[in-house]
Amino acid sequence: MQSHYPEAFERDMGCTEREWLGWLPAALGDKPWQRDGAGVQVAIGAGSLRIAWRAAAPRVLGQARIPRLLVRFAFAGLDEVQRHAFMKRFDLYMQRGGG
Repeated sequence: MQSHYPEAFERDMGCTEREWLGWLPAALGDKPWQRDGAGVQVAIGAGSLRIAWRAAAPRVLGQARIPRLLVRFAFAGLDEVQRHAFMKRFDLYMQRGGG
């Protein structure tokens, strides 16, 4: 989790679109959202968040190929505290770890 979330930023996610779409509803929680192709519009109080994604070339590490999505987040009408509160929860739901 970051300490600051600007109004717009990009992330490089190590997942397929199918995996991303499986995780997304839980990460958005009770916020109303609507999908539009390779993006979603999320209502957050009086503001909103647009999340758009596109597939990128996989990351290759030796024999391993890790799928990648480039994901862009664009907030509107939310201050830094509101962005942080939303992303704190979102990031916790999107974390993946190994053992």
